[in-house]
Amino acid sequence: MIQPLAYIHPQAKIAENVVIEPFVTIYKDVVIGEGTWIGSNVTIMDGARIGKNCRIFPGAVISAQPQDLKYKGEASTVTIGDNTIIRECVTLNRGTALDKNTTTIGSNCLLMAYVHVAHDCVIGNNVIIANSVQLAGHIEVQDFAFIGGASAVHQFVSIGAHSIISGGSLVRKDVPPYTKAGREPLSYVGINSVGLRRRGFTSEQIYEIQDIYRTIFLKKFNISRALDIIETEREPTEIRDEILDFIRNSNRGVMKGFGSGV
Repeated sequence: MIQPLAYIHPQAKIAENVVIEPFVTIYKDVVIGEGTWIGSNVTIMDGARIGKNCRIFPGAVISAQPQDLKYKGEASTVTIGDNTIIRECVTLNRGTALDKNTTTIGSNCLLMAYVHVAHDCVIGNNVIIANSVQLAGHIEVQDFAFIGGASAVHQFVSIGAHSIISGGSLVRKDVPPYTKAGREPLSYVGINSVGLRRRGFTSEQIYEIQDIYRTIFLKKFNISRALDIIETEREPTEIRDEILDFIRNSNRGVMKGFGSGV
């Protein structure tokens, strides 16, 4: 159902069963999957690739040009996976040729009102980003992460899977998977045990994660020494290796352990 007061470029590719409310503007180079709902006053610009059964609420602007002075008008995209909810006044900027050429939002995500996702970000699946979170360019947010409201994330930061960040945080360093991050400056405050239990992690897996991060953040080792101890003394597991790989591949360095001085 397409309301007559909406403007849709005749070459935009709109699937069946898409609902488009009044005063929506959809540009030429746009693809929208079946079953998606577009609320009133949404603007969807060139380069948008929107999946199935998404819900985009009034005032959102999808695939606007990057707010990057290096951008020279090259073709690029914003890709949104299936079943993702984009709430009121969210802004998603498309990618740049100097990086990924696309901004990616996964499936089954919730981006609450007034979230901004800048160019070349990669958001995984099942991610929740609360109201007024601001993501600078080139950020990675892995699956099942949660970012609390009114947080600001520095460019090139990586946020690990199943992590949770307190509302109002200034995120200048990488946040490893499975952790809780809070305080100022942003610090390790534990693991996301509640979220892990909800997602079916066993007690043994949760204990393993706690013990690994106890070595990293609470035992007064520097990071490289802590990682060497974990690799030497613990049997390889998928969880162990994921944590080690994330921290070793961190470009900005990881957040510190609260009170640990690292």
